[in-house]
Formats: sequence, C-alpha cells, structure tokens
Amino acid sequence: MSEAAKAPETAMPVLLREDKGAIATLTLNRPKARNSLSEELMQAVLGEVEKIGADPDLKVIILKANGPGFCAGHDLKELTAARTEGDKGRAYYTRIMKLCSRMMQAIVQCPKPVIAQVHGIATAAGCQLVASCDLAIAAHEAKFATPGVNIGLFCSTPMVALSRNVTRKHAMEMLLLGEMIDAARAAEFGLINRAVSADTLEAEVEKMAATIAAKSRLTVEIGKTAFYEQLEKRLGDAYDYASDVMVHNMLAHDAEEGIGAFIEKRDPVWENR
Repeated sequence: MSEAAKAPETAMPVLLREDKGAIATLTLNRPKARNSLSEELMQAVLGEVEKIGADPDLKVIILKANGPGFCAGHDLKELTAARTEGDKGRAYYTRIMKLCSRMMQAIVQCPKPVIAQVHGIATAAGCQLVASCDLAIAAHEAKFATPGVNIGLFCSTPMVALSRNVTRKHAMEMLLLGEMIDAARAAEFGLINRAVSADTLEAEVEKMAATIAAKSRLTVEIGKTAFYEQLEKRLGDAYDYASDVMVHNMLAHDAEEGIGAFIEKRDPVWENR
C-alpha cells in the first residue's frame, strides 16, 4: 500500500492509496478525527483523484475510510482556529471552501467512476462526499446527515451535491431538519445505491468495481463525462449533445468490437480506443 499523502515524518498519512489491477482504492485515514476534511486531506484526495484520472491503466476508484466513521465533514477545529486572524478567517474560509469545491468537482469530472464504500457516519461535507461519488454502497449501520442548520451553519455547499442526487423535498428535509437518516432511508432517497450488511460491504463494492473494470475504459469514460454534461442542459440540447456523443462512440474501435462480439456470441476484446 502506497502512502498518497503524508504529514510530518512522525505522523500517519492522511490518505492511503492501493492499486489492484485496474482498481485504485483511496482510504481516508484520520480515524481519530472521524476523517474530517482537513485542508491537508482535501489536497491529498484532489491530487490522487487527478492522478488516477490521468492513468490509462486504471478504470475505477473506490473511496473508503478507516476508523468508526466515514467522514464527519469539515474539520471544525481548523475552521475555528482561523477566527483569530485579522479578517476573522474570511480569507481562510474562502480558500477552504474553494478547495472543497475543487475536490468534489474533481470526483465528478474524473473520467473513472468513483464508488463510495460507506461503513459509518457521513455528515455535512462527508455526506457531500458520498453524494459527489458516482456510486455508493453503505453498511446498514451507516448514517447520513447535513446537520449544519443545528449549529448555525447551513450546509450550503453539501446542498449542491445533495440536490443533484435526491429529490428536492428529500434534500430539503435533510437540510432543514438536520437529522440523521439510516442507510435504508438513504437508499430510498437515492443518496446511495444500496444498503448491505457490514460483513459483505467490502465484497459488494469490490464486485461492483470489478464489473465496471471489465468494461471498455474508453466507453465508460465517454459515458460518465456525457452523463454529467447532459444533466445541465435543456432537454433538446441534451439530446443534441448525446446524439453527437453516440456518433463519436459508434466510430470507436471498442464499439465496433463490442457489437461484433455480441452478434458473434463471443467475449469482446477491449483495446480502449
């Protein structure tokens, strides 16, 4: 297992990375702080997601965490410490929120699908992190919340990812009540794909990742990019855009190979071109 990001020599790395075949696993590693998103951890996640996105040998990212919780959101101790600065922390808060937004967008914009493996509590920006991933599987024991309203800090940035994954009324319920919902309810909302037993969580995520990794990398990358691009367009514009993507995809070698293999009843041989 490689160390993707490391603080001083005596400190543990805040993010771990392990590559197995075409699958890269990133593990949040601030267990005592419930993997809260410190500036260092966000920089590390951002950097690794960008590196993996550019690696032609990798096809899928699994994002998981060590310790009892998945991610408790922003590091409130870091945010509070910035209040002692002359501008009461304005410059620091601006930088941190921009960094967080860059990290979340990097996950969405990464050409490789990202699967969240959620074993414990994911709150505030931690819930945002789950919502930003393309897919998510959680243990039954996992819980989710956007509780900022309870401490006078509305979860406005988590709201962006949340509102793009669940219905408006479900999003507003989470944002305005600030209450925990369990994994079963999160699946009903559409925040996660499914809830499974803690004992099978890792196997379920690895199975999903392996299924995706068996596909043509080129095709998956085309599809993920097109999915998010068309979401922001009007219906007619979305169809025009998607039609152009289909033409581009049809002309690719892997589409010719895949269709030919289907007709000939054989397994395709992907060349990712």
